[in-house]
Amino acid sequence: MNAPMNAQRRQLVLHEDDVGMCHGANSAFLELTRLGVCSSGAVMVPCPWFLEMAEAAAADPGLDLGVHLTLNSEKQHYKWRPLTTPSRAAGLTDELGYFWPDVATTRRKAAPQAVETELRAQIDAAYRAGIDVTHLDAHMGAALSPEFCDIYLKLGLEYRLPVLLTKTLSAYSPNDNLVGVTEQAFQRGVVEARAKGFVIFDAAIQTTWGRPRSRPAEPAYKALVEGVREGLTFFCLHFNAPGELELIEPRAAYIRTEEYELFRDQGFRGWLGAEDIDIIGMKPLREELRARLGGLAKTGRGKAAEKQSEPAKARKAATRSAP
Repeated sequence: MNAPMNAQRRQLVLHEDDVGMCHGANSAFLELTRLGVCSSGAVMVPCPWFLEMAEAAAADPGLDLGVHLTLNSEKQHYKWRPLTTPSRAAGLTDELGYFWPDVATTRRKAAPQAVETELRAQIDAAYRAGIDVTHLDAHMGAALSPEFCDIYLKLGLEYRLPVLLTKTLSAYSPNDNLVGVTEQAFQRGVVEARAKGFVIFDAAIQTTWGRPRSRPAEPAYKALVEGVREGLTFFCLHFNAPGELELIEPRAAYIRTEEYELFRDQGFRGWLGAEDIDIIGMKPLREELRARLGGLAKTGRGKAAEKQSEPAKARKAATRSAP
């Protein structure tokens, strides 16, 4: 999973979004990582099961885990709030103090300063909890929308972490949450990201949300894998072990749980392993980015990540030395 970047090869990050949302998401991430069919994941710091995953990541520095920057709480009854305490005027929350359920409302109402404060708090909390953060990406695409993309890139540069961004809006499959965003507006972020030294993904492909229960999962996912082209592709998957998810979203839980069951299936894993694709994680991309940006630390940039990682290093050292 640590192949160097090679534009002539089909390279694929098999990524689990929404880690930390519930226990089933966490257990799926740990199991499928162990089986070699999940090469990276990103945790939602404001979510109820964040601490379980943080504990697992602190105990296993080998886990490839980033921060799924969160500005929305889309479930009907299972909700989460900002880590910060923004006023209603900041526009981050609804009348009950929860994140807005949809990206459009967040884009329309959230003050950029409040967004930056909240996203920074999420990254800092992940470091303090002992996670060796490998990258940043955006829950439902909110943090990379044109209104906040400069903040997204600023944080990636400051913490020296790669960010998920594709070369075009159409190549970003979760763009269904970015209704009204134009290619021109999206490209401003891409151009800025390239200029700052970030790797740009050729495509980001998401979970087959529209698949009816009557349609088997295996052919759908084999088609996604077979469609991967040369270059760098990011699969935004949502593995979830059965359990509480059926209560959280009873109508759609099968999409996540069947995705999980498929990727743990020995036959599917064998088929995937035989495909001419390099499965990589985000950690190698982080190290490549930090090698390129190494000199920037002298100007003060990148120090925040180093400072925030000190508590994490102390926790890991304490864990290793414990009887």
